[in-house]
Amino acid sequence: MTETLLALVPEWGALLIALTNFLACLALPIPASLVMLAAGAFAAAGDLSALPLWIGALAGACLGDQSGYWLGRNLGPRLIDRLSRRRHTAALVERAVTWLESRRLPAIFLSRWAVSALCPYVNFSAGAARINWAGFTLPAMAGTCIWVSIYIGLGYTFSSDIRELGAVLGNLAAAIASGVVTLILGSILWRNAQERD
Repeated sequence: MTETLLALVPEWGALLIALTNFLACLALPIPASLVMLAAGAFAAAGDLSALPLWIGALAGACLGDQSGYWLGRNLGPRLIDRLSRRRHTAALVERAVTWLESRRLPAIFLSRWAVSALCPYVNFSAGAARINWAGFTLPAMAGTCIWVSIYIGLGYTFSSDIRELGAVLGNLAAAIASGVVTLILGSILWRNAQERD
């Protein structure tokens, strides 16, 4: 599927990026970051214009974030419970809920770009927790601007080494996510130990 999406980037441009970002923000296994890298590379080659790509990527991601938030808000704990029972999403949901409970605004902001694997689950959890719409939307949009700018910009800058860059960024995102989860769990354990004393 990845090869097909990448082949469609020069033909569909901003529309394809908007669609992939929208679906990725709803937890579908779509390589949105790699598509944005490829789009940036095509923009560097002069095949596509960078500004429409950036706008399309931002619009798709923001619509996906909002859809996830409202799904969580309307379906509430039932959605979180259902996702928690699935083997491949249970750990991500648990991390998102824990992180959102302990670090609300930073969790929403950082889950867009620093720990993007948690993004859809933070969206669902924020809605289910009935976090204020503006309190969700503002940090989500700020984080999404960073995510889109980083990936399209890196694709533009490193267009000749796009596959290697995608692999490195994937490993870096996993390392950052592990570090954040470790810090959150350590903080929770520290607080629990302090309360017992």
